[in-house]
Amino acid sequence: MIPATPIARQLPRWQSELANAVTDPAELLRLLGLPANAALNAAAPEAFALRVPRGFVRRMRRGDPLDPLLAQVLPRAAESLPQTGFVSDPLGEAAARRAPGLLHKYHGRALLIATAACAVHCRYCFRREFPYAEHQGSEGRWTEALAAIAADPTIREVILSGGDPFSLTDSRLADLSAKLAAIAHVQTLRIHTRQPIVLPSRVDGGLLGWLRDLPWPVTIVVHANHPREIDDEVARALLAMRGAGALLLNQSVLLAGINDDQTVLEELSCALQKSGVLPYYLHLLDRVRGTSHFEVSEERGRALVAGMATRLPGYLVPRLVREQAGAAAKIVLMAGLPPATAADM
Repeated sequence: MIPATPIARQLPRWQSELANAVTDPAELLRLLGLPANAALNAAAPEAFALRVPRGFVRRMRRGDPLDPLLAQVLPRAAESLPQTGFVSDPLGEAAARRAPGLLHKYHGRALLIATAACAVHCRYCFRREFPYAEHQGSEGRWTEALAAIAADPTIREVILSGGDPFSLTDSRLADLSAKLAAIAHVQTLRIHTRQPIVLPSRVDGGLLGWLRDLPWPVTIVVHANHPREIDDEVARALLAMRGAGALLLNQSVLLAGINDDQTVLEELSCALQKSGVLPYYLHLLDRVRGTSHFEVSEERGRALVAGMATRLPGYLVPRLVREQAGAAAKIVLMAGLPPATAADM
């Protein structure tokens, strides 16, 4: 083993793990005892190359080319096939831009692109072609976006997104939250993050202290798609954030061959509950270019949620949703209620 450099020893554990993420498909397959087979992987576009923390890799099954965690991150040849109806900006985010780094799609809330960095590159990501460079702003980090929020008193909630907001250091997060706290009409903060799932070491004392010190209620929406993503370390990280005062919700994406199975989804809901997280949304795939092999039909999604509703309490059944460009809100397709029977009428 190559010893860590003095500089590396000074980094928080999560930053060291992030710097040491797997970025070569051949190495990922080798770690899992799989052959470097062209049918399994293809060269990913340079702008969206492979990136996955080694801790997440350790949750994958060795020797299984169909492992559901592997399938979420391994570049596939199918990404380069022609895909009718799949586009670079499926949610119309370009039209929702109000300032560099600021998207305003829904009444009362605005989304701040806190960073382009992410700990993992999920192959189905709807922002895989997002023009992050155009959202940097010309007046320094977040300056124009914060000015636009301050100028609009209808914005009561700010959503931190990315990339992944928890890719920022604690000091960067504190700087951003202090600037938001200076805007009187901002009353709640929401954070969308996958890092507690794929890089649980990010939830350290510094991050928890920042969460406790926030001046408003905070909701953290994590992103887990499969029950095997939630191991003991992830569960501890989630429970720690809940202990710091955050409301924890989960959103999943319905993905072919990964979680389009009622038992898998039920196990995920139960694993989340044990970790202090409530299921929130089950998204149909956003049709971004390169992802058609992940798509599950709306009909199948409805059947899965209806089935879950007959076996789980309602608070553990996520709402099946689709996001549509230009719509005033997410479109709820199934709210977790079991189908009516003759006895109900």
